[in-house]
Amino acid sequence: MAKRFFDSIIAIFILLLFLWMILFAWLLAVIDTKTNGIFVQERIGQYGEIFKIYKLRTIPIDTSTGGSISKIGRMLRKYKLDELPQLFNVLKGEMSLVGPRPDLPGYYDLLEGENRKLLELKPGLTCLASLKYSNEESILIQQEFPLLYNDQIIFPDKVQLNLDYYYCRSFFGDVAIIVKTAWFIFFRKG
Repeated sequence: MAKRFFDSIIAIFILLLFLWMILFAWLLAVIDTKTNGIFVQERIGQYGEIFKIYKLRTIPIDTSTGGSISKIGRMLRKYKLDELPQLFNVLKGEMSLVGPRPDLPGYYDLLEGENRKLLELKPGLTCLASLKYSNEESILIQQEFPLLYNDQIIFPDKVQLNLDYYYCRSFFGDVAIIVKTAWFIFFRKG
């Protein structure tokens, strides 16, 4: 209950503080992708429930781009601006500020044994696994078999990092992850 209250207060604060930036980023996404600028996708939530996640669109629907991320889309992703609409998922109670990132069906919903404990957590905007693998696309593009590499190396490591969070989660731990995330977004190089 306290985590939900904290999540809601911080989400409202961020939305009020950065609403102008969200609207500007949304406008860029609309112009850049020639769509409504919003990407909606089904993800696995708490207890394996499916919910719709909101993001700013970074890939034009136009088939001539081959599904490539646009230049503006790259900038939105680099600064995590494409993720800001998920604050509405937090307000709806579908997500938390900190928790395992919500995944597509076929991953978290198929976990077995102790790993299924992750489904007890609300998915989050950020976590230590998302910070560690912030350049996941770059890592995967360098692999000969990217899906295999993800399934055998990255995904199991994310599960372990999220299990560590499950067993050690606390209010101050969440605050530390939020601070690390903000530091990463605003002060990383490259």
